[in-house]
Amino acid sequence: MSAVAAPRLALSGHDLYLFREGTHSRLYQKLGAHLVEGATEFAVWAPNAASVAVVGDFNGWDPRRHPMRQTSDASGIWYARAPEARQGSLYKYHVVSKHAGYRVDKADPYAFRCETPPKTGSVVWDLDYEWRDEEWMRTRGRRNALDAPQAVYEVHLGSWMRSPDHPEGFLGYRDLAPKLAEYAKRMGFTHVELMPIMEHPFYGSWGYQCTGYFAASSRYGTPQDLMGFVDQLHQAGIGVILDWVPSHFPWDPHGLGFFDGTHLYEHSDPRQGHHPDWASAIFNYGRNEVRSFLSSSAHFWLEVFHADGLRVDAVASMLYLDYGRKQGEWIPNRHGGRENLDAIEFLRFLNETLYRDFPDIQTVAEESTAWPQVSRPTYLGGLGFGEKWNMGWMHDTLNYFKNDPVFRKYRHDSLTFSLWYAFHENFVLPLSHDEVVHGKGSLIGRMPGDDWQQFANLRALFGYMWAHPGKKLLFMGGEFGQRREWTHEASLEWHVLQYPLHQGAQKWVSDLNRVYRDNRALHAKDFSPEGFRWVQRGDWEQSALSFLRLAGDEAPPVLAVFNFTPVPRFNYRVGVPRGGYWRELLNSDAAVYGGSGLGNCGGTDALPMPYEEYSHSLTLTLPPLAAVFLKPD
Repeated sequence: MSAVAAPRLALSGHDLYLFREGTHSRLYQKLGAHLVEGATEFAVWAPNAASVAVVGDFNGWDPRRHPMRQTSDASGIWYARAPEARQGSLYKYHVVSKHAGYRVDKADPYAFRCETPPKTGSVVWDLDYEWRDEEWMRTRGRRNALDAPQAVYEVHLGSWMRSPDHPEGFLGYRDLAPKLAEYAKRMGFTHVELMPIMEHPFYGSWGYQCTGYFAASSRYGTPQDLMGFVDQLHQAGIGVILDWVPSHFPWDPHGLGFFDGTHLYEHSDPRQGHHPDWASAIFNYGRNEVRSFLSSSAHFWLEVFHADGLRVDAVASMLYLDYGRKQGEWIPNRHGGRENLDAIEFLRFLNETLYRDFPDIQTVAEESTAWPQVSRPTYLGGLGFGEKWNMGWMHDTLNYFKNDPVFRKYRHDSLTFSLWYAFHENFVLPLSHDEVVHGKGSLIGRMPGDDWQQFANLRALFGYMWAHPGKKLLFMGGEFGQRREWTHEASLEWHVLQYPLHQGAQKWVSDLNRVYRDNRALHAKDFSPEGFRWVQRGDWEQSALSFLRLAGDEAPPVLAVFNFTPVPRFNYRVGVPRGGYWRELLNSDAAVYGGSGLGNCGGTDALPMPYEEYSHSLTLTLPPLAAVFLKPD
């Protein structure tokens, strides 16, 4: 047996203090495996272990070869140095618990790379990369600002596009980067949001059952390959938002659960530590070291991978102790309530530190309840997120559109209700992956009528979405009317783009993005009532709707008018705030989109005929099942 090299601990006394205090946000620089001066230094947190050893392909997986030492304080950190471990070496931690003779080989919670599943080993890896996105990083503050246009294309990397020439059909980060960058740019999207690419053992979890909180999934390549992916999108002017899951983790034996023979990362009581909906473990947000772990993970993706934001998954499940539980299956907080006070404190701390360290990014909460002030600053009592998904808008809008048009007049308030609360939060309007799975069908498949009416309805839905206050998010495939429900096991149905109606839907989304970006009225005041004004909200009998979007400055307003029936409306009068010629910016019934070609001959004059509360009025033709945008010259 070779002599064991004298180890050293990379964590200073100050690091250990912050770790135990729960305020360390860059533990990835200290824990895990790091290549240093011709050797690899390892450090792991396992306070209830009797012994820990590094085992790997460099020592025959023999725990006697590289035993770890424990720090002299009570932090529970173990560390070792292995000169034999090199770039690409496989390893795990052999943990012997103080309790009941429990021993297990665990993957490194701080590993930068993992073996490709179903293998579960960690991989020694450096993160050196030469970035070329300086221009993007210098200017992304204004691109991510709350008054900037934000049209997000949500993507699952394993099924956006596949190739039989690659293992398991997957395209890698490097293969996908030029294709996705070109497509997102051509379509006019400002950002791409990736469903979780942190390492996950079960591909069918879509990444939402994560074990590698610091490791990009090796299914698609190396960490540097992902950096190259982000770099290339940035150079194309496209932001990258990462889906991040601090709400739960799977019970896989090599993962975080029961790490040192105790419930280290999760609560010990299943009423707090086990999630019944997802059969997964719930983080113990009241444990300071766990808070440091999660905060460090969030910082890691923003700092090391240049991510432009994090979409935080399942925030509602973090906020409520009784989420997904029946009476008697949960433990109230110290005040007797159902709010998870530790999770609230953690989320506030997380957002405060992320915006402190990365003021030009955004954090976005997937929060499905009426919890107040999710996207308001912590000093005002909020959770501190930059934005929040508007799940109420999504449910109401899709429920409206699935109705046959003859019945829509009885559901008119489904469209108008969202404007009562549209400015309570900084909302993102999401038509995400969740709306095209589990038997819900595709977006186009939920539209009523024959083929023509279905596509007209889809175009009207997107027109209403892009005109409505709030940033936009659309899941891949929706932009061209994919027929099949999304499946993670196959590529999108790109072949349908040979058909005119699918081509028309794709061009409509592209033109919506262009007009949305080019007109400040459609995005500058997304989160302020100053950016919206009703023109006609009460024409339920004809299922028609009209409103103005305003920039709050000298930029001209945009008028959006909708007809949600297949019956054209001729000589339809709407009030407007000024005279002159109003140009037709967009008409979803134009022939180029697959429509019938009805419209307003490019625009019309506003006459000094007061209507409702406006000084002038337009007389319009409202095409069937259509959205029309107009703007004064």
